[in-house]
Amino acid sequence: MHEPDHQDTYFAPVDEQLGRFVDQHRSMLAHCLEGLTEDEARRRLVPSKTTLLGLVKHATFVERVWFGEAATGASRAELGIPETPDESFNLTETDTIESVLDVYTRAVELSRRAVEGLNGDDLLPGNRRGPLPLRWVQQHMLRELAQHCGHADILRELIMAARTTRPD
Repeated sequence: MHEPDHQDTYFAPVDEQLGRFVDQHRSMLAHCLEGLTEDEARRRLVPSKTTLLGLVKHATFVERVWFGEAATGASRAELGIPETPDESFNLTETDTIESVLDVYTRAVELSRRAVEGLNGDDLLPGNRRGPLPLRWVQQHMLRELAQHCGHADILRELIMAARTTRPD
């Protein structure tokens, strides 16, 4: 398969650009866990439930909401996801880097399949707000993923810095 270069993306149709940008941010978020220990991935450095592992778990929820619920009309219960975004950050004792990444990878694949063959003007009928154009959903996903990639960059930087900081 041909890997698009920057020139391909610069001049690609908008819908194709959006898809590439969403995929790029999906990959960046998944890579935030690379090389971490399980404890580091779970480490809470802010008062909220935001951890690196929790961010990827939340991204799975976001994928299922916007490309599962919105594309198919299935309920969150039918999709096996929490009712609220806040709950999607909850980590269980059995959550590991490997298990969370595996579920995330499957969610991304389901998202891609849900919109395969659609264009940006096609409506996704199942959102709670009513039908939404795929292009709006892609832009929202890009915004959501970019925000969480920023969170992940900062948390990862703090975790990596703690590895080299030695107590006096």
